[in-house]
Amino acid sequence: MAIGFFAVFDDIAALLDDAAMMSKIATKKTAGVLGDDLAVGAEKASGFPATRELPVLWEITKGSLRNKLIILPIAFLLSAFASWIIIPILMVGGLYLAFEGAEKIYEYFVPEQHTIAEVQCLSEQEILHYEAKKVKSAIFTDFILSIEIIVIALGTVLGQPLVLQVIVVSFVALLATIGVYGFVALLVRMDDLGFKIIAFSKKRSRFLMVIGEMLVAALPRVIRLLTIIGTLAMLLVAGGIFVHNVHFIHQSLLFMPSMLAELVTGLAIGILVLFFEKLFIKIKNK
Repeated sequence: MAIGFFAVFDDIAALLDDAAMMSKIATKKTAGVLGDDLAVGAEKASGFPATRELPVLWEITKGSLRNKLIILPIAFLLSAFASWIIIPILMVGGLYLAFEGAEKIYEYFVPEQHTIAEVQCLSEQEILHYEAKKVKSAIFTDFILSIEIIVIALGTVLGQPLVLQVIVVSFVALLATIGVYGFVALLVRMDDLGFKIIAFSKKRSRFLMVIGEMLVAALPRVIRLLTIIGTLAMLLVAGGIFVHNVHFIHQSLLFMPSMLAELVTGLAIGILVLFFEKLFIKIKNK
């Protein structure tokens, strides 16, 4: 009886060791997409009044967790019974990410109707409607990136026992949400920390005051930088999906460095999808 009891513990320990090792490998392989997810998440969570940043980010985080709960069981089922459909799903997601990236570039040259200052002047109901629209967009983008992260993680444990697959992929998926949006939450409150340091350091430490002022001044620059990185990240992820899965595109761009090929592909596809979206809206309005 005792021997059997300890044997179970040995099996559990061995399973956890395998899970830890495979999780480390899967995390390394998904690090690039996790970085893209971070940049996109920060870009999506910015542009709100200071008092609404954390509530909006919490809504996005809850949406991201719901995404994982939806995707994970479907991914395990598809991996077992219909693995052929994963790539087409990824490519549909790639179309959306490319569109999002191209739309951000378009909006830079043709700004949206609402600037941040204008949003702050809207009524409470209008602000909530604006927030809901941005949160919905952020959650949908997170859904696409979550599929990419989960599929890559799943690829590292194919052929392993189902229990090990569930542990490793679920860990990576949870890390993607908690790690990414936890860091974004810290980032968007950088200026608040700066103001508190300034208030604390008055007549005490000039050095601390300088640190606080740097944090306050750095936030808009960091957000702007992450917006640029997030846009490039969406184009790179989208382009990578097509470059790695469409033979014609891959062969046509062999003369380019891989990152440049992915960026060009993502941008070209994004512009094409954006063109048809604008054309559809124009026809619909007529």
